[in-house]
Amino acid sequence: MNYAILMFRVRIVHSFSVVFLYWFYALENGFGSASGELGSDGDLRLGGVADDERKRKRMESNRESARRSRMRRQKQLEDLVGEVGQLQQANAQLVASINAAAQKYAEVESANNVLRMQLTDRLRSLNSVLEIVEVVSGLAIDIPEIPDPLMKPWQIPRPIQPIMASADLFEC
Repeated sequence: MNYAILMFRVRIVHSFSVVFLYWFYALENGFGSASGELGSDGDLRLGGVADDERKRKRMESNRESARRSRMRRQKQLEDLVGEVGQLQQANAQLVASINAAAQKYAEVESANNVLRMQLTDRLRSLNSVLEIVEVVSGLAIDIPEIPDPLMKPWQIPRPIQPIMASADLFEC
């Protein structure tokens, strides 16, 4: 017989004896089933039931983790929806406030225009009275013109003077 074939047979017998010894040990100590499980390397696994239990626990743990993750996402979504509602309400209040201020501004501007026109009419009447007094009395009366700032209130009637400050003003 060839030496290579002989060595091959010895390895096979050795492998079978190792498998048999593992199987026998597993039966004696109550591990796994009587048939056992072969691993990827051909060895008998002694903890077949323990592996199944580990898988079951890991699957249960993964399910619980996924459930907690879904609950956390749901809570975040509810919080964001609540925040959107609050922001929409605040936005509506701001819009209402802006609209009220714009309406108040329009009312004040209208009242201002009416007062400005009344003042202009009264100044014209006063100027007419002064002209009549000047003609009747023969005295020279200085009749002022209607001031232009009344017609353009956004323009200041006098030149703007710079505000001067010294370093002594800020000493403590």
